Amino acid sequence: MNETSGKLSLLRGLADRHALDAILLQRVSSIAWATGGASVYVNIARSKAEASLLITRKNQYLITNNIEATRLEREEKLAAQGWDFQVTPWFENEITTQRLTKGLKLGVDDNFPGALDLSGEIARLRANLNLEEGKRFRILSQLCAQAMDTTARSVHPGQSEYEIAGLLTGEAETHGVQAIVNLIAVDERIFNYRHPLPTDKKLDRYVMIVLCGRRWGLVCSLTRFVYFGKLPDEIRRKKEAVASVDAAMIASTRPGRTLGQVFKIAQETYAGVGYADEWRLHHQGGPAGYEPREYIATPGSKDTVLAGQVYAWNPSIAGSKSEDSVLIGKDGFEVLTKIPSWPVVKVDVAGQTIERPDILIVG
Repeated sequence: MNETSGKLSLLRGLADRHALDAILLQRVSSIAWATGGASVYVNIARSKAEASLLITRKNQYLITNNIEATRLEREEKLAAQGWDFQVTPWFENEITTQRLTKGLKLGVDDNFPGALDLSGEIARLRANLNLEEGKRFRILSQLCAQAMDTTARSVHPGQSEYEIAGLLTGEAETHGVQAIVNLIAVDERIFNYRHPLPTDKKLDRYVMIVLCGRRWGLVCSLTRFVYFGKLPDEIRRKKEAVASVDAAMIASTRPGRTLGQVFKIAQETYAGVGYADEWRLHHQGGPAGYEPREYIATPGSKDTVLAGQVYAWNPSIAGSKSEDSVLIGKDGFEVLTKIPSWPVVKVDVAGQTIERPDILIVG
């Protein structure tokens, strides 16, 4: 069974469980997942694709317009996957969808009148990566790590956050990766904001660089920090504390455990390092896939960790954060976005030493 056939089988199984006639996929992430990585967007800020997929008991339709059809057939090779192209003039696209879905009990991954919202269940399907997706994720992660490393080693005092964001975008695109999340903060903005969109503020000593990079529809995440000069004790203390939380979360992310159990360990570790309430100020991450996080871990979550999933935990303490994309195996884990030459904080957890990224100090 090839990748597309496997995804169709999963979707039809989902339809059976809900007694549905068909499932309609409209999100960029869902269509990339169902097709093995096809790019069905124009505006990267939109979550809704320029095509949709309709999967019935016996058929698999691709509904699109005359603008997109040729590229989707020739470059994305979707006709070769067996998708039945339903092509209409760009101004009549919705008419075709209405015609094909008329009278059907329908499940969807996005808003659609009269349909059952299956967005949560489809996100969980996307998070359970197969072997081929795992291979692609590993390649993507190293491309993102290279872009991050080059950017971080290129920044210097006097650059604006806009300029640093431009460096990161350029490096990512050079590697065929889209920087769909590009967050930059310098100096006091690192302490003030957990999601710092770039501004014209200029770097003095301290910079945080955050990347969520997309290729083949998959999205990996990582964060790094650079400091120019002698590192203050407060920042050192926070970095070591947040590295301890991150290491504890990674070590506890084992197949069969619930995300609620992992979250409880994070809470306990935050308290143990002296920052008991910091977890309340920002989410802690969760499984990655075709969205930066397919779903977020919360206290008491019953979602179960599975081997083959990628987790992007991102514990933070005001002024510091720790984040990589980590592949969970049956017997261990692999930090996919590791930068070999990057300094590390070594944390002892449950009899093993886990390395987390430290601050790169310059000068």
